[in-house]
Amino acid sequence: MENTLNINDINEWNAFNNQKTLHPLVSVIDFSKANPRDWGDAESIKFHYGLYSLILKDVKCGDMRYGRNYYDYQAGTLLFFAPGQIAEIKNTGAYQPSGDGLFFHPDFLRGTALGKNMQDYKFFSYHTNEALHLSDDEKQMVLACFSKIESELKQPIDKHSKKLIASNIELLLNYCERFYDRQFITRDNASKGILEKFEELINGYFLSHKPQTIGLPSVAYFADELHLSANYFGDLIRKETGQSAKDFILNKTIEVAKNKVFESNKTVNEIANELGFKYPQHFSRLFKQKVGLTPNEYRMN
Repeated sequence: MENTLNINDINEWNAFNNQKTLHPLVSVIDFSKANPRDWGDAESIKFHYGLYSLILKDVKCGDMRYGRNYYDYQAGTLLFFAPGQIAEIKNTGAYQPSGDGLFFHPDFLRGTALGKNMQDYKFFSYHTNEALHLSDDEKQMVLACFSKIESELKQPIDKHSKKLIASNIELLLNYCERFYDRQFITRDNASKGILEKFEELINGYFLSHKPQTIGLPSVAYFADELHLSANYFGDLIRKETGQSAKDFILNKTIEVAKNKVFESNKTVNEIANELGFKYPQHFSRLFKQKVGLTPNEYRMN
């Protein structure tokens, strides 16, 4: 048996959590005010998010899965969900919710500066093993932002309300960007392990027949192999190497190409095909752009 909870409407979500609605499109929720959760004999509970959601967990209430994999989260972890996403929690019995959350409807963003920049906050599309683990100081800053937003929600709605609420949400998201940058650094060993595995995967890719069957290696392919979202994977590689994942793959492709050009008597067309290029002209053009010489010129020199 499986329960499904749709989180689409601020007023309904507030009522479910014993929270007063202060604004029709935005809410800050104290989950300790909610009734104990009891999902009966359901094996798991699916949460369908129709709202932007930032949830600061103070209690672990069962393994949370997004897609095929499980979230790396515990108390003091900040989770992000965008409209259209689905999370699943394994039912481990009744529990009292604890923690805080910010929820806002996508309609609230219309006509705001935040709405124009929302796509820049890539952590809303992160998924497995990518939750934000906060230090005590960071947790207090997040709670302070929640408090400022809630304080503004309690004010009578006027012509300044939307701008001030949106500005405070944007401030919170900017802090989250900073905290993620810190996490990439402090979880350095895990990041380096991913980078090493990434390089192993690239090397293995070119030693296999995948270039001929799949084509040129892509960011999405390696992110999927590492069980990471493309955005989180790209941000992590940029932090570790100073270049985008796409450029990293491209430069590795050119290094493999240089070896093949220099060490074999194969034609340029044959090498292009082995690397996964659909058109040899594309390979030659890219090779010259990166190396400064055509493949044949590089071989001659």
